[in-house]
Order: sequence, then C-alpha cells, then structure tokens
Amino acid sequence: MSSERLIYLPLGGAGEIGMNAYVYGYGKPDQERLIVVDLGVTFPDMDSTPGVDLIFPDMTWLEERKDRIEGIFITHAHEDHVGAVGLLWERLGAPIYARTFTSNIARRKLDEKMLPDGIVHVVGAYPAVTELGPFKVSIAPISHSIPESGGLVIDTPAGRVVHSGDFKIDHTPVVGEPFDEEMWAEIAKDGVKALVCDSTNVFSPNPGRSESELAGPLTDFIKDQPGMVVATTFASNIARLKTLAIAAKKAGRSICLLGRAMRRMVEAGIETGILEDFPSVISPEDAHHVPRENLMLIVTGSQGERRAASAQLSQGKYLGLSLKEGDTFLFSSKVIPGNERGVIRIMNNLSEKGVEVVDDRGGLYHVSGHANRPDLQKMHEIIHPEIIIPMHGEHRHLREHAKIAEANGYASTVAVNGTMIDLTGHKPSVCGFVETGRTYLDGTVQIGAMDGIVRDRIRMALNGQVTVTLLIDENDEPLGDPWCELNGLAELGRSSAPLVDVLEEDLSQYLNRADDKTLLNDDALEKELSRIVRNVCNNEIGKKPEVTVIISRLA
Repeated sequence: MSSERLIYLPLGGAGEIGMNAYVYGYGKPDQERLIVVDLGVTFPDMDSTPGVDLIFPDMTWLEERKDRIEGIFITHAHEDHVGAVGLLWERLGAPIYARTFTSNIARRKLDEKMLPDGIVHVVGAYPAVTELGPFKVSIAPISHSIPESGGLVIDTPAGRVVHSGDFKIDHTPVVGEPFDEEMWAEIAKDGVKALVCDSTNVFSPNPGRSESELAGPLTDFIKDQPGMVVATTFASNIARLKTLAIAAKKAGRSICLLGRAMRRMVEAGIETGILEDFPSVISPEDAHHVPRENLMLIVTGSQGERRAASAQLSQGKYLGLSLKEGDTFLFSSKVIPGNERGVIRIMNNLSEKGVEVVDDRGGLYHVSGHANRPDLQKMHEIIHPEIIIPMHGEHRHLREHAKIAEANGYASTVAVNGTMIDLTGHKPSVCGFVETGRTYLDGTVQIGAMDGIVRDRIRMALNGQVTVTLLIDENDEPLGDPWCELNGLAELGRSSAPLVDVLEEDLSQYLNRADDKTLLNDDALEKELSRIVRNVCNNEIGKKPEVTVIISRLA
C-alpha cells in the first residue's frame, strides 16, 4: 500500500460564509505537494471588528510550507474568493491560475499593491489541463452569479477530486455559461474520489431559479415607480447588473453606476468580452440633469457597508446625488447573515426621507447564485463520488449537507477550518488539525486577530479612556497635581461634581500619602493610579475605563 496520501484542508470558508481558502495536498505525510484554491476576504462589522478594513485567513501554516506550493487556483472573481490575492501573494509566492475574467480581476488586485506582472496565468476551460507536480487541474465552467465561474477537476495518483466552487444549476443565465450537465457527467464517468461541494443554500427546499426570470418583473417594477429608482446588489454580480440595466433601459430610464467596485467590475467585463450589449451609462455629473422619473441608479452597498454608495445616499448625498420622498430604493440581493443590522439601518434612514424601500420580495427581484437542496442532490447524482465533503457554509450548513449525503449512501464528514482530511481511502478520515484564525487589514498594515489591537479598541469603545499625566521633579516629588483627560465618559457622576475634578482630587490625595519607595517606582505608581481611576469611575458613573498613565521625570 502506498505511503502517500491525498489531503484536503480548509483554511477559510468552512464553518463560515466568506473568506474562502482551501488546500489540497498529495505525497508522503508532512511532505505533500500542495495547491491552494481561492484567497478570499470577508468584511468587518462595528461590533466585533471596529475600524478594521478587511478580514482574511491566517496563512501561517501555508506560509511555513510555501516551498511545497505548486500553484494557486482562483475559481471566480467574487471578493470572498479573490479579494485577498494582493494581500497574501507575497507571503505565498506561488503562480496564480484562473480563467480570463477572473485573471483580469486578480491582476487588478495585484496592481493595487504594485506587485510585478507575470504572477497570474490565464488558463482555458475544461478540458484544458494545467499540470503541476502530482496534480492535473482543469477549470470546468459552472453557472453562478459572476462570469467564468469554475469548478475544479483535480486529478491525482489517488484519484479525481471535484471542487464545485460556488455554483447553481442555471440553464439560462443572463451572463456566463449555462450549467452543462453532459460535461459534468463526462467528468464523472470514470469515477470521482471526492466531491467537495458548496453548502450555502442547503436549507432552501425548492429548486433554484434562473437569473433570466427576473427581467420581466424588474422591468414592470421600474416602469411603475413615479420618481427616481435606486437599486443595489453585489458589485460582482455582473449578471444582476446587466439584468437591472436592461430593465431600466426598457423602462425608458438613463442608467448611472455609483461605486468604484461596481464600475471596476463592469469595465473588466467589457474588457474581457464577457459583458456584451451592456446598456450605455451616464456619469454622476450628467445624472444631475436627468428628470428623476427618467433616472435609475445602480449602486454598491447591498450588505450595509458604511462607506458604500447605499449608506451615503441614505445619510445625505453621494457625488451630489440625493434621494427624496417619492423615490424608490430596491435591494436586489439577499442579506448575508451578520449584515442585517447595517442593512436595516440604511432602510430606516431611507424611510425617514420618505423613500419607498423594497426588498427582494421572496425572490421576485432576486435569485440566488447558489444551489438549493434539490440542486445539490442533483449534483451529487451527476458526480456520484465515493466521498462528499461539504464546504462554503456555516457549521449548520455543513452538518446538514453531510447528513443529506450520508442518507443517500455517500461517505461524508464535517470539516471546518483547520481540519485536515485524508481522502485516500474509501471514507474520509481526520488526519490532523491546523491552527487557523483571521488576519485583519487595519489601515495599511496586517495584524493578527489575537494581537490584542482590536480587542483594546473594543474595550475603549465600551468603557471609555482616561489618560493620567504626572510630573516628578529632580527630588522625586510630584510637581504639582496630576491631571486627567477623559474620552468617551460622562462629565458628571453621582457626586454631581465634574468627574475629572473628582479623579484629580483622589489622585492628589494618594500622592500626598505615598512614601518615597513608591514614588521612586514607576510601575507601582502606574498600577496604583490606574486602580484609583477605575474605582472612582466605577463609583461615580458605573464604568471601569481603560487607563493610560504617563509619568515624566525631570532630570
């Protein structure tokens, strides 16, 4: 029996929705040659990650084995699959492979970080093969909500693996290739060791609907609105952008795109020839001169992002354009779990302006890009693998998907981030665990989720901050009284006196009592002054703030 093995390891995207990054390996244990599938991001929220710009997987394990990486394959150009390419490539250093449109987006990510050309390699669709070490990899077209989405066909000495990527069964997509059942049956005819499969919509009981079904309802809806119409969806959902634009044109409206990400996606689609016959658009400056009843804005920010066009329009103006009573705002999208609060905030802001807010109305104005339960089961039947490994979903999605697979006679297991699975045998087995986590893009630097920076930021936000400054003279005596600066704390407490005065008085009394030994010890002084500040604040206003003590000694 061979001592070599075939492994699967999710580093992101398994046990969560977003931040996708998967590893396949073949070889002797701990010597496997590796390929990476997708380098995605997820987005922060003000509750758990205030101030953070982007979140992506911790690549420490992979970086330590970068000499074993044969290549990186990107399945499609959604941010949760390609968004971290520019942020992580220097740490991994392997060539990137993708189809034309996805390569265009990946190159733009690398260009933003001023990385050299030649990193991204354009590959053709199945049956074209890229051979890397023990792997032969093809990108097989599959329908999704963005052009040139692909599932991976990964051939190894231990057998064939099909990595579905994000997919749906759509025979009439507006943009991109239709689902080709005959092609997938051909891929599966000689046997498939494992299907690693999208789990996002496993709880949706009805078969998925086609993007083409939205055109009529959207056109009728836009025609019926008396004022300006604004629609938001994912910037990368190019099929929806085209559906909305065509519907607006048929309704007799001029179209204006708002949001850098949206314009970039449309430009990439046109450059690569994927986005044909997209209606002409006007600039925001020209939009000012179009009667409201003849204007349609398509904008970013469908998930409540604070800096996107949707949020800014809900709060006031964006590029000089504003909403008012009689206008209509359409969410042609599904809210990703965790983003509900931001979306509801935008909806309420719009409502206060008298704007009519319309959501997807049970699918009337939105269809998902992911396979529902019946479509997942159909994919299982077409591929008919020995093993099914659920991916791309929260834990409950993975667990439900595994239950469906096992009920139909397939070997399966739940593998969350960091779980290494041996696919070599007839059943999957856990062969190790890798420490995984998150990396934050905080401004222009990358920080670890466990570094404490964001934790300290949250504590300051919850509890406020007090800065204490103390001068000590040449004789090691306090030079005057200490003074305090307060941030994020109430000015008056229980005593009805200014909180800063109460603090400075108590600190002064302590220093007057302190012995020479204490006054010579900065660490002891800092500890005691911090304790006094927290106790006083707790007694006065019920808060224990973060405290910074600055001790300056005069030479």
